[in-house]
Amino acid sequence: MSLLPKSIQNLINEFSKLPGIGPKSASRLVFYLLKQPDIDLGSFSKAVEDLKKGIIFCDTCHNMTEKNPCVICADNRRNRNLICVVEDPLDVLAMDQIDGFEGLFHVLGGVISPIDGVGPEDLKINELLQRLESKEPMEVVFATNPSLEGEATALYIAKLLKQPKFKHIKITRIGRGLPMGADLEYADEYTLSKALEGRREF
Repeated sequence: MSLLPKSIQNLINEFSKLPGIGPKSASRLVFYLLKQPDIDLGSFSKAVEDLKKGIIFCDTCHNMTEKNPCVICADNRRNRNLICVVEDPLDVLAMDQIDGFEGLFHVLGGVISPIDGVGPEDLKINELLQRLESKEPMEVVFATNPSLEGEATALYIAKLLKQPKFKHIKITRIGRGLPMGADLEYADEYTLSKALEGRREF
């Protein structure tokens, strides 16, 4: 039986569900919040409550946005013949910080993972193929995480792009500046930059 008041224990339990937050970290966060003025707690609570309000997905790249198309897809200065394929919106943030990358993005919405019940049909793969049906020469850079699932997803899509109708597509993969099992969102800008420079034909 918990010695803490129920409201405190409930919030600790909720924070503990967040990635990278264990019970001790969750407890510290909750007790930090308890020391804050009510006005700050109100702002925090409102921000959480409004988190999903007004968020939509871009019809082109499937990134989270408030406008459709998103600011990246709407930017005419971007190189429309270069598309970086990533797993999640956080990966867009990581890759877009790199100096020298001026292309567009395509967010798959995850990776193929049979153990989790995620197949190709659950991702935005068909939408990517539709984007690439233009006959202009294009480059697709795979920037999925260097995990087994990330590699398998990139290989699956690359195989689809070997069809004759996609012969105008150059397929590359970011280089090995990232260790196996790492997440793009936690990599520093220098590592990501080197990984992008070292991309290779796939």
